[in-house]
Amino acid sequence: MSDIITLATTSPLSDRLLAMNESATIAMAKKARELAAQGVDVINLSFGEPDFQTPQYIKDAAKQAIDDGYTFYTPVPGIPELRQAICDKFRRDNQLEFLPNQIVVSTGAKQALANAVLSLVNPGDEVIVFAPYWVSYEEMVKLAEGVPVTLVGTLENDYKVTAGQLEAAITERTKLIMYSSPCNPTGAVFSREELGAIAAVLARHPQVYALADEIYEYINFVGEHASLAQFAGVKDRVITVNGFSKGYAMTGWRLGYLAARQDIASACEKMQSQVTSGTCSITQRAGLAALRGGRASADEMVTAYRRRRDLVLGLVRDIPGFNTPTPSGAFYIFPEVSAYFGRTAPGGTLINNSADLAIFLLNDAHVSAVSGDAFGAPECIRFSTAAADDKLVEAFRRIKTSLGKLGKLMKNEE
Repeated sequence: MSDIITLATTSPLSDRLLAMNESATIAMAKKARELAAQGVDVINLSFGEPDFQTPQYIKDAAKQAIDDGYTFYTPVPGIPELRQAICDKFRRDNQLEFLPNQIVVSTGAKQALANAVLSLVNPGDEVIVFAPYWVSYEEMVKLAEGVPVTLVGTLENDYKVTAGQLEAAITERTKLIMYSSPCNPTGAVFSREELGAIAAVLARHPQVYALADEIYEYINFVGEHASLAQFAGVKDRVITVNGFSKGYAMTGWRLGYLAARQDIASACEKMQSQVTSGTCSITQRAGLAALRGGRASADEMVTAYRRRRDLVLGLVRDIPGFNTPTPSGAFYIFPEVSAYFGRTAPGGTLINNSADLAIFLLNDAHVSAVSGDAFGAPECIRFSTAAADDKLVEAFRRIKTSLGKLGKLMKNEE
């Protein structure tokens, strides 16, 4: 008699993994690539990635680093020269004083954010997440077994959460707030006055920390960038995250960093030491060159991003049912598109929500975007404007044509 092998019917995967959602931006970009591999001309507006090449002087520094033999392990929090350059950057751009031992360099700003969340959040801690938010914030909180508490900014306030909303949401279990400015996905930028009001709230709740994601700092169309850590009363409870991907067009290099109070920085270093150790030695030398080179190359890219923003805003004004605030930074538009919910696409498919609309636009217009539910705003959809002008013009021409197939808008809309 042969042995009988019984296969387990339950998943061997951990509960924490099963509870985690896949990154929606990465998932949509994957679908777009799969369609393109079939020979379809897809215009990808789903990924938050500059379409510019990394500036040549940064590439040259990386090549030189290879020739000079920078091929060994680095200290977990980063090479000393880079950490000092980051301190110099904070002093120059943000009027913030940090010591190198308060800086932790990571494999992208995403790892810096995860390090901070995992270092601060205990099971059951509440983490207030300003929405619309970047897709990974809530998932990081879940991974730490925290409880995400979503605060949604209104369209009338450019999706920015107010100090009053924050005050009302804080409980005795609140441990952390998370936000980005300039914001992914909305492009909204908190002013110094708005952050000052938020700092005043935090000052009244000394158990609450703040994780400020400033990765889009240089892509700002309204002037001076304000940092929450600039307010003395809360500076020691603010963890500031930044990186090189957006401002220096270095997405593939994977280089980010955080600045925090000494004990928090040390905790993040400890966390990183058990996961990845120090990031790529060559990348760090490239990052050092980027910072020493100033922000002239970033400013050139921002000129293009501003032009593209204005181009796209002009294009979407001709699309009925798109309610689109003007972004003050980053390289996205985030229109409210609920006027199309309940419509039927050719073939009978019902558009129930922004996820359905994003799939319809991918299959019909061959333009990829990301549904707003991934950002905590299910009535919206995100388009990246980090593409060439001709691609943007063609993309929104296709979008307008495809949306026209869904029929007329509701009677109370123009």
